[in-house]
Amino acid sequence: MTKQVAVILAGCGVYDGSEIYETTLTLLRLDQLGIGYHCFAPDIEQHHVINHLTQEVAEGEQRNVLQESARLARGNIRPLSELDADNFDAVIVPGGFGVAKNLSDFASASDNMQVLEALKESLVGFRQEAKPIGLMCISPVLVPRLLGDGIAVTVGNDPAVSGAISAMGGLHRSCAVEDIVVDLEHRVVTTPAYMLAARISEAATGIFKLVDRIAEMMD
Repeated sequence: MTKQVAVILAGCGVYDGSEIYETTLTLLRLDQLGIGYHCFAPDIEQHHVINHLTQEVAEGEQRNVLQESARLARGNIRPLSELDADNFDAVIVPGGFGVAKNLSDFASASDNMQVLEALKESLVGFRQEAKPIGLMCISPVLVPRLLGDGIAVTVGNDPAVSGAISAMGGLHRSCAVEDIVVDLEHRVVTTPAYMLAARISEAATGIFKLVDRIAEMMD
């Protein structure tokens, strides 16, 4: 049977949802490797809506995370509450500020961050069954709260974010944009992606390596 990967989204757009290039590159690489995937997102209201042209808050506007994520998934998406780890061999979380605003409150709370309860619940099975977990860009900040202390991750070399990870009990490893950090014991793979990337091709190199390593770990 074809391996299956769950991809967790947080909206649509770098400033208030999932990073579009990171998500697309992830789905592309999974497809190139012949790995099946399905997207999930929480059925909640966004923290706020950002005008991506001006990068300012769109006052008075509100959007739903699941509905916005459906734009990225071409409508083929289910609520995060329906994610069952028993039906998947791994899970990947692309980055984007939606991770820090919708899946958690890291954008405002830093190392006092709380993670969306539905996300915790959806990942319990992956953790318990030692199924690979991939995170990119800003999403590795979730690891200490989601998976526990002492797990090696990377967001590249951002001192504020890496410091917050350490303060929460994580282990941050500096990493170039085209590389990955693998915690073999905890089955976690991370890459900086657009925390460092200046071009889509730079992001693609690290993201493809992450997906490739996840594929190896599923075998």
